[in-house]
Amino acid sequence: MPLMGSLYIGSSGLQTSQNALNTTAHNLSNVDTVGYTRQQVQQSDKRYVTLSKTASSISYQQVGLGTTFSRVKQVRDFFLDKTFRKESGRSMFYQVSADVMEEVEGQLGELTGEAFQKNIADLWTSVQELAKDPSSSVTQGLLVQRAAEFMERSSAIYDGLSSYQDNLNRQIKQQIDKINSYGQRILDINDKIRSIESGGIEHANDYRDERNRLLDELSELVNLSWEEDITGNVSVKIEGTDFVKGGTCYEIGLDIDETNGFYTPFWPQNASYVVMDNGSRKYNLDGAIVFDLNREISSDLGTDVGGVKAMLLARGDHRADYTDIENNYDDVAQSVIMNIQAEFDQMIHAVATKMNSILAEAAGSRTGKFTLDNGTVLNNATYVKQDVGGYMRKEDGSPIQMFSKATTESYRLVKGTDEDGNTGEFWLFVPEDASQKDSLYTVSNMEIDRELMQKPGMLGFRLPDGSYDKKTAEALKQAFQEEAYTLNPNVQKRTNFLDYYSDLVSQVANSGYVYRSIYNNQCDTVEYTQSARDQVVGVSSDEELSNMIKLQNAYNASSRYINAVSEMLEHIIVSLA
Repeated sequence: MPLMGSLYIGSSGLQTSQNALNTTAHNLSNVDTVGYTRQQVQQSDKRYVTLSKTASSISYQQVGLGTTFSRVKQVRDFFLDKTFRKESGRSMFYQVSADVMEEVEGQLGELTGEAFQKNIADLWTSVQELAKDPSSSVTQGLLVQRAAEFMERSSAIYDGLSSYQDNLNRQIKQQIDKINSYGQRILDINDKIRSIESGGIEHANDYRDERNRLLDELSELVNLSWEEDITGNVSVKIEGTDFVKGGTCYEIGLDIDETNGFYTPFWPQNASYVVMDNGSRKYNLDGAIVFDLNREISSDLGTDVGGVKAMLLARGDHRADYTDIENNYDDVAQSVIMNIQAEFDQMIHAVATKMNSILAEAAGSRTGKFTLDNGTVLNNATYVKQDVGGYMRKEDGSPIQMFSKATTESYRLVKGTDEDGNTGEFWLFVPEDASQKDSLYTVSNMEIDRELMQKPGMLGFRLPDGSYDKKTAEALKQAFQEEAYTLNPNVQKRTNFLDYYSDLVSQVANSGYVYRSIYNNQCDTVEYTQSARDQVVGVSSDEELSNMIKLQNAYNASSRYINAVSEMLEHIIVSLA
């Protein structure tokens, strides 16, 4: 090969080594940069010049024209990326679940020294004291006072759980907004990478690092899948539905429940809608919900991935009460907060209605057939004949209730005929209706009877014959000891009022321990996967320094090669002069 052409071989070596040194320096300068991926220079041969094609030769006689800088590639492992993102999403799911359980324990007061158990114990103590001496105005006043404290603390706990639901609801909106912003940024990065790499010379590795970091963060929030096409575009799916594809980011919408303000993430492109008179859209969410919360939560099914899903599950879709235990427990069982709300409300409802029924029975309440004046027949109606100034009656003659409904009446005065044929005015108990929340004896709809609060001596416990009503006082005592209640339909153990709350707290503590244990195990898995991934994508300063020495020697070798060719040319030129 001509000596002048040999200079091109040497210069190609210089250029390639210089580019490789620059890449090594870039790696070293980003050794502590979060999300940076180690880069490697790929070299390739330049084309060969064929000198002869002798048939008798083993191969053609060719001369190479040197080496060339092919590309700078990122060193990544798709399998490790996929594993890390899946496990980090699962880790976030259980972290959120464990944090929610700890918050619930705090709301119950078990972690702050304001345990609700004390309020139950105080109410029970006041009932015991009443049973000892029902004639005492002190024990009667103490019973009303303890019941008021019990109701006040119950309302505070339920309101705290509801407030935490609202807090989770706000967090859900923030996370959905963040997800949408990530999608738009990934779309922008796709455009930048495509425009930079379209010439086939430059490689947008720093943009790829940012995109990978976004995918890592996105995978903590949702169940994510992605793929990169030949042009450098990354397509992203969330829960199996396209999120970023081609030149479009299909942003997640938020439907707002008008009754409680809860957000429901949905895919606008998959939802039908009608335009309202004010110009807004009313969406039909059938088939457009982002997160299917009805599926069983299981690692085998892959349904326990993503912090947003954990928040949605924990928050639930409404404020739960005792009717959810009876009518649709399966719908609230997977929601941490709704499950606790329903079980807690069930206990308060049981205490209130049981105490009320005992007092109503003392006032002469009966249950049976009752016919209104208009001819309407009520079966299994609860009623009591009007008796102004009667035993266990208020000033208007209605039965005394320890716990009354805050928004609706508990009894209404009607005219009719009872099953014994007695006619006249009766106080008819207004039955509870699960479809009418203001008719229920729930924590959010109950208070201590205001008249009784002002005049606890109304209880009296003195029968018309002048004797003291120890039977009713003893019945109140027995009500607290009767083992007739279960936490939910899936629990077989029957318990009383005192142990019910202990079982509820134990359930919360056990669930929290399980979630925290799973989360700790997931942290170990994520850490191990991250460590394995760092061995591939991370920058080792020792390795890069070793490469720098190797590449510096290659650069020096190319330089010496050029010097040798230059000296030869000089010698020839001088000799011919």
